[in-house]
Amino acid sequence: MKKDGIKDRIEKLRKEIEEHNYRYYVLNQPIISDFEFDLLINELAALEKQYPEFKTSDSPVEKVGSDISREFQQFPHKYPMLSLGNTYSEEELRDFDRRVKKSIEKPVDYVCELKYDGASISISYKNGILERALTRGDGTAGDDVTANIKSIKTIPLRIESVDIPDEFLVRGEVLMPRDVFYELNDERIANNLPPFANPRNAASGTLKLLDPEIVATRKLECLFYFLLGENLPFDNHFQNMKKVASWGFKTDVSMRLCKNIEEVLDFIREWETARKKLVYDTDGVVIKVNSIGQQSVLGTTAKSPRWAIAYKYKAEQALTRLISVSFQVGRTGTVTPVANLEPVLLAGTTVKRASLHNADQIELLDLHYGDLVYVEKGGEIIPKIVGVDTSSRRPGSKPVTFIAHCPECGTPLQRNEGEANHYCPNYLHCPPQLKGRIEHFISRKAMNIEGLGEETVDLLFSKNLIRNVADLYDLKTEQLLPLERFAEKSASNIIGSIEKSRNTPYHKVLYALGIRHVGETVAKTLARRFRSVDDLINATVEELTTVDEIGPKIASSIVAYFNDKENITIIDRLKKAGLKLSEEKEPENKEPLLTGKNIVVSGVFRHHSREEYKEMIERFGGKNSSSVSGNTSFILAGDNMGPSKKETALKLGIPLVSEDEFLKMIGEENHTNNMM
Repeated sequence: MKKDGIKDRIEKLRKEIEEHNYRYYVLNQPIISDFEFDLLINELAALEKQYPEFKTSDSPVEKVGSDISREFQQFPHKYPMLSLGNTYSEEELRDFDRRVKKSIEKPVDYVCELKYDGASISISYKNGILERALTRGDGTAGDDVTANIKSIKTIPLRIESVDIPDEFLVRGEVLMPRDVFYELNDERIANNLPPFANPRNAASGTLKLLDPEIVATRKLECLFYFLLGENLPFDNHFQNMKKVASWGFKTDVSMRLCKNIEEVLDFIREWETARKKLVYDTDGVVIKVNSIGQQSVLGTTAKSPRWAIAYKYKAEQALTRLISVSFQVGRTGTVTPVANLEPVLLAGTTVKRASLHNADQIELLDLHYGDLVYVEKGGEIIPKIVGVDTSSRRPGSKPVTFIAHCPECGTPLQRNEGEANHYCPNYLHCPPQLKGRIEHFISRKAMNIEGLGEETVDLLFSKNLIRNVADLYDLKTEQLLPLERFAEKSASNIIGSIEKSRNTPYHKVLYALGIRHVGETVAKTLARRFRSVDDLINATVEELTTVDEIGPKIASSIVAYFNDKENITIIDRLKKAGLKLSEEKEPENKEPLLTGKNIVVSGVFRHHSREEYKEMIERFGGKNSSSVSGNTSFILAGDNMGPSKKETALKLGIPLVSEDEFLKMIGEENHTNNMM
């Protein structure tokens, strides 16, 4: 290949790797397996080594993937959170052993631990009290998710042992047990929400929720694998982790001290099958040099420690033939390609279909009709195609291409810049989108209309009795009785449940409308800020983005929804049907207690959310400010308030007002006592 071709290939690989990093760490929606990702990294590393003139300082080979999110405050890691080098080969493990021994003259012990597939977390403790929890982020700084971590019952908030260092860090994997994962997905499917692909994505997505109360319901756990600090109990990793366990932290009980590489390989072989009986997902084994002194001698690269490596188990795969590709339309219009396969046995079940995710994945696989394809299940609910046996490709076979028009209504598909999926924009007339929105509207977490399900909605839709959610409130018992499977009692129960739904709170009605990108949490936030749907209809993108948790993407989607005349017609009909499309008016205050005061809200609160406190400040005549300055009257300070704000406040002599003090100030202390 000519140098121009090499340079083009390197640039293409970098772009692909950055995209996959973003999907994995930020979106929690990976579209390729770890093995495929590692192949891309290895190819790029080999090309950069062979052609150093094309290597750049920002190459993904030298960087840790980043999960930083704009919704959270970031703090630097005291010790960088590096990524581990990966291998799928026993021979490469022996090479690792030889490299270690080349640098270390004395005997080397290794510690083997199962590699649990979760979300990495780093937690600092000071004087035995949990101080701050950070995600991996970009390796040098991470998102502050302390409030969410505190809601995980297996993580100690206070260490009572007398032999702990004054300050230390523990690192671990936040995990979701498989039974919790299956239960969560059953609930999501029942509520017409997309299921999580695997427990790792569910755990990582949960950790980035903005409501700790929801996090607490997800039953997350954490297994710790590392202790860091200035005055550690022992000079080796194995004994330090035993000590960590004695302090009340949950650690990997399978951890083993190995005297040589052969014992390491025995551990790997032993757990390849045994790990499947564990309650958590695992994808390999981490091998670490035990001695902290030897770790220091070996050092690190910009991305990985030289004293540790991860051996990855290959996911179970099967080879079968691709028959055809179907394209399915979801309730939001997203079009998903699904491969139809010759039936094949994989991980104890017969597989006939596999996910292809989107057009990028089809192009990446260079998929042709009739190809023999490798199907992988791993932690996925729906198996996916991870590779193609191109050597057996039939001559003249046609490549799989993504469709240009909606398979249901024929509308040209669209793909927004920066998004992976194609979608059908005809959301008001495309049948699966219409039915999907009705199914979402009646779901338990939305309007909770009992007796209606997917089959019943399909039946009512086919009989032209409903075409949108407002039609539900025009249904009569006599319209249902002639239909198949309907008796007088079942028809009466459905009509009764529809009547009952008229009392559903405003924020749930907003969620039920199915506005793109507006989930439960965002709907609550909108309802607190915009007290009626009319206020929300008139809101601009600029006004919406001033609200916590509302970014430009969500704001644009909301404005687009209410700019559609047919949506406004449906909302007008819902108003006439008696649905709650506004919050009850709060009593007016006799006295504007906070007039002329500039107030900064910072930290995590017990009795109200930050957005609710900001509303109270405005209601009592005060003004919210995002930054601390000489004009700040006081800071409403919750737990874990930003240290920079606290430092500035102390320098400027600005008072810190606690949550309880503030509620007393505005005359709501009785409300606080009732909540205790």
